[in-house]
Amino acid sequence: MSIHDRLMLAPLTDIVCGLAPITENRRRLVPQAEGVVLEPGMGSGRNLPHYDPARVKRIIGVDPGRELLQIARRRAAKLPVEVEIHEQSAEELPLENHSVDTVLLTYTGCTIPDIRRALAEFRRVLKPEGRLLFCEHGRSPDPRVARLQDWLNPMWTRLAGGCNLNRDIESLLVEAGFAIEHVEHFHRPSRPRFLTWHAFGHARPR
Repeated sequence: MSIHDRLMLAPLTDIVCGLAPITENRRRLVPQAEGVVLEPGMGSGRNLPHYDPARVKRIIGVDPGRELLQIARRRAAKLPVEVEIHEQSAEELPLENHSVDTVLLTYTGCTIPDIRRALAEFRRVLKPEGRLLFCEHGRSPDPRVARLQDWLNPMWTRLAGGCNLNRDIESLLVEAGFAIEHVEHFHRPSRPRFLTWHAFGHARPR
């Protein structure tokens, strides 16, 4: 990891991921997770305080960011639930087929380098009756905002640790073999709008 990533990007990512509007979305979504949970892009573990220990058996966190995972491990130590952490990306998971009850995808689909391959892995490890819970920012339905996202994305991705502004998480999920059972759309109450379009919901393997 570069000095920039170690001294600036990782701490800044933890701060941004803990902002109040994002935390509120986590509070709504994370308690729905149950059983054995896969959390790709665990990062600094901002979701960990929001799990319901009565519903969750084990949490498996995956993330390639060493500095962020150091923070996550400190947060995990406070939980009454087993947390297993793997320092790697999500495109090739060290898990058996149909071994996970819930996949929790929060502010992660924008950053995984090969998102299609990762979604295929999530479908592989998810039980047929399991659920994928998601809260992701992404491509705006407003054509003007979407054009701005496309224009900004190459520069933004370099500056923001691989984050993409213009991914359409719903289309990607359907393409990967998921059926979306519930989805809400909203702008986070802040500016700029190219960052704040959200899709929030859950899906099951088809």
